[in-house]
Amino acid sequence: MGSFKDDREEVIQAWYMDDSDEDQRLPHHRNPKEFVSLDQLAKLGVISWRLDADKYETDEELKKIREDRGYSYMDFCEVCPEKLPNYEEKIKNFFEEHLHTDEEIRYCVAGSGYFDVRDHNDSWIRVLVKKGGMIVLPAGIYHRFTLDSNNYIKAMRLFVGDPIWTPFNRPHDHLPARKEYLETFVPKEGANHAVDAAA
Repeated sequence: MGSFKDDREEVIQAWYMDDSDEDQRLPHHRNPKEFVSLDQLAKLGVISWRLDADKYETDEELKKIREDRGYSYMDFCEVCPEKLPNYEEKIKNFFEEHLHTDEEIRYCVAGSGYFDVRDHNDSWIRVLVKKGGMIVLPAGIYHRFTLDSNNYIKAMRLFVGDPIWTPFNRPHDHLPARKEYLETFVPKEGANHAVDAAA
């Protein structure tokens, strides 16, 4: 009997990062490699889908997700040296650790990139998102973004209502969105230690 394969794993993979200061666009695997499952990401509030990026304009599944989650706003962001004004500065800003007071929703329709998120112990998890992968980072999670060595991503940005892209660079632990994130997704001290150790 073969084990069930989650088709999202073909377009979204995650692993714990090393502490190297080498080029941020490299994979930065630990040695040995430590992969993180999509279920583990979901426990941090990071949810994901695999969609057909070649038909995003007519995709019923995308339409349903947008309706169910109230994503009324949509635009596209192309990140590459040729298309993004002030590219070097923007890439540095994206890679500064920050949070938002709303969800960050990104659907990769071409190319690929890394979304790094903090786990419950403040370790970095690198999330590779390729064409067809859609992820939601919850409000209040510390994260950052960088391109990979291909230097190109085209992402659909979704938002509930009018978009607010304000990044709050760490530390911003006093914000209500951060407090709500911790209450919702971070286990209380002493609780669930056996579960965490087994994860």
